[in-house]
Amino acid sequence: MEGCKTLREYTQYVARIRRFVRECGMPLDEAVEQAVDTCIREGILAEFLRKNRAEVMMLSLFEYNEEEEREKFRRAEREYGFEQGMEQGKRLMLQSMIQAKHAKGKTPSEIAQELETDIETVKELL
Repeated sequence: MEGCKTLREYTQYVARIRRFVRECGMPLDEAVEQAVDTCIREGILAEFLRKNRAEVMMLSLFEYNEEEEREKFRRAEREYGFEQGMEQGKRLMLQSMIQAKHAKGKTPSEIAQELETDIETVKELL
């Protein structure tokens, strides 16, 4: 990136949008407008931003929202995976407890009563 001035400046532009959103709490549209203004003042992509301001702002809003949505989706997938793992872990532990009690000669009915679960679950996990 050191060798490519345009890419370096684009990275600076995007960093400003993120900073304005995260640190300053600006709504995205204001952050994009502020980043464009700041970059023009600081000579970052200045000519390009002056000529293509409307298009850049529109694309930045779309791109940033898409990235944010992807992150929300990834977060939701992680949470779902965690919940599924916890459920699977609980079920495996219950199965282990049921099998241990069954190995000691307990009936499915006794096991269900001791573990405070329904008889169908006990029979399924035996």
